[in-house]
Amino acid sequence: MSARTFRALLNHFGGARAALEVLPTLARRGGASAPQICSREQAQREIEACAKFGVALVVRGEAHYPRRLQMIDDAPPLVAIRGNAAVLALPPVAIVGSRNASAAGVKITERLTRGLCEVGFATVSGLARGIDAAAHRASIATGTVAVLAGGQDRVYPPEHADLLNDILGAGLALTEMRARDFPRRNRLISNLSLGVVIVEAAKRSGSLITARLALEQGREVFAVPGSPLDPRAEGTNSLIKPSRPPTSGPASSRR
Repeated sequence: MSARTFRALLNHFGGARAALEVLPTLARRGGASAPQICSREQAQREIEACAKFGVALVVRGEAHYPRRLQMIDDAPPLVAIRGNAAVLALPPVAIVGSRNASAAGVKITERLTRGLCEVGFATVSGLARGIDAAAHRASIATGTVAVLAGGQDRVYPPEHADLLNDILGAGLALTEMRARDFPRRNRLISNLSLGVVIVEAAKRSGSLITARLALEQGREVFAVPGSPLDPRAEGTNSLIKPSRPPTSGPASSRR
């Protein structure tokens, strides 16, 4: 069930209990099999398991639910957060890019991140290798949000488990899914942020998906230019290039 459908059911039936009661009937009318709804006992076990892991399940509308996520139509009805929720009060900027980052790309990311942190911004990224990791590392002391593609107990990539632990001191880990889902993760990165900075993205890159989502959501998108000879910069350079050539001035008359 999509977040939009969930919200529509709540609004139409006046609450979760009424919506759950009528859901099997609605499914049969639509020619689908009845959905599997977890029992109260299963839900309680999940809540207890999260608590042991230091994870809080936050429902849309509660105090620690990210404010910018609440503004969108398809906001997740429930997010799992771990760490210092106070970082959500800082103005956030997302920094994402190539997993196979160049040394120059990492250095630029670190400089951009530190500059943003010095003037009071938090960073948001996806805990991926390369640019994401560089952005997180450069903002550990001031606050960074790691948006996970899967569950809080399934850190990806596995070698970033220690990095995530370092983030949790002043920052936060957030996810809406237990199964690994990168497009949904990218949607949260752009939604959480005032703007998105793309550093090194190939022509077919998940970072470009994040950029497109950010533009659709009315966020600012910034791209760091790179060498035209480096395929890792092809996507970022395409964001900078005008979508159509500028109009020329009046043509001079011929004699």
